[in-house]
Amino acid sequence: MNPTSRPAVVIDNGTGYTKMGFAGNVEPCFITPTAVAVNDSFADATRPAAKGNWQAQHSAGVMADLDFLIGEEAVARSRASSTYSLSHPIRGGQVDNWDTMEKFWQQCIFNYLRCDPEDHYFLLTESPLTPPETREYTGEIMFETFNVPGLYIAVQPVLALAAGYTTTKCEMTGVVVDVGDGATHIVPVADGYVIGSSIRSIPLTGKDVTQFIQQLIKERGEHIPPEESFDVARRAKEMYCYTCSDIVKEFNKHDREPSKYTKRLTGIKPKTGAPYTCDIGYERFMGPEIFFHPEIYNSDFTTPLQDVIDMCIQSSPIDTRRSLYKNIVLSGGSTMFKDFHRRLQRDLKKIVDVRVRASNARLGGDAKAQPVEVNVVSHPIQRYAVWFGGSVLASTTEFYEACHTKAEYEEYGASICRSNPVFKGMY
Repeated sequence: MNPTSRPAVVIDNGTGYTKMGFAGNVEPCFITPTAVAVNDSFADATRPAAKGNWQAQHSAGVMADLDFLIGEEAVARSRASSTYSLSHPIRGGQVDNWDTMEKFWQQCIFNYLRCDPEDHYFLLTESPLTPPETREYTGEIMFETFNVPGLYIAVQPVLALAAGYTTTKCEMTGVVVDVGDGATHIVPVADGYVIGSSIRSIPLTGKDVTQFIQQLIKERGEHIPPEESFDVARRAKEMYCYTCSDIVKEFNKHDREPSKYTKRLTGIKPKTGAPYTCDIGYERFMGPEIFFHPEIYNSDFTTPLQDVIDMCIQSSPIDTRRSLYKNIVLSGGSTMFKDFHRRLQRDLKKIVDVRVRASNARLGGDAKAQPVEVNVVSHPIQRYAVWFGGSVLASTTEFYEACHTKAEYEEYGASICRSNPVFKGMY
């Protein structure tokens, strides 16, 4: 059967989590931590020794390639057994270990999606600012190891914009604020093309929110097992955190009625099996606040998110700026805090209005600058916006025409993966 008659496989590899599934679906089939646990006992046996048996070393090497786990299973096994070491193949949005990444893709394809890679076209995602060599390595692995018939490597923010496709309007100009677990990027896109010179990256991510909450809980003196503190902070972030409009008023509200706003988390100590509890109070609004007042967490980086977005748009071509302010799209799990989009829109609107008033005062007379519309877009699927955008894109006929094929790879080599040509054919 022709691979183009089957749905394409869409895999969005993030620093913290990987989303995978088939084109045409609304949600990914699997969401799993981007982590691999390898059995160190086999790895030790493969190292050269003064008196070693080459057959035993070969067998150990084969077993080391086979005995590994990914995702939740990897995290659980590394906690339960000291012989398994946990590694994360992606750091800061970039692949850090290609051998581990190949193992991860292998399990994704065969154990999770349970498909034959030779029968499906593949859409993979990449972080903005990814070097072209990384795309070449990805192409080599997918074409050489998995023998895929076609491959497309898409930039994540462009897919997040594509997730906003509707039947009446296709808006491919906007700013994508992608806040993931390990990387945060503000990326302006004009007519489907990334404005590379205006991309901004900030050192505040979902993991930083978790670590800040962990720090606050520790300073308050909650009795939590040290090995569980990060997991407790992560659960508190995902279940109870929200964005407040005024931090002082929020402190006063919590002080007046602590029983109303304090939440409680429970857990079981892994070593003794005894239960424990943890109260979550100020952390509920203080965690997300680091995006708007980063100085409370990081003294080296003190520029609020709204200022970074404004600088990103102001550095873009002047004829695109109004369109960019009008379509600021949120993407990533760490933008899902309640009222996050309202707070961001309010703070960004203040910055823009001050600039417009200053411009009007400078011009004087009847020459007045038109108000600038600021709109931060939030939607229910923004947690999976990149994956859903990939699912939408891979469902179009243009996708198969734009994919790099196995025949092209064999003729021209991995350099074909350096370009991403799909959107130029859709206008």
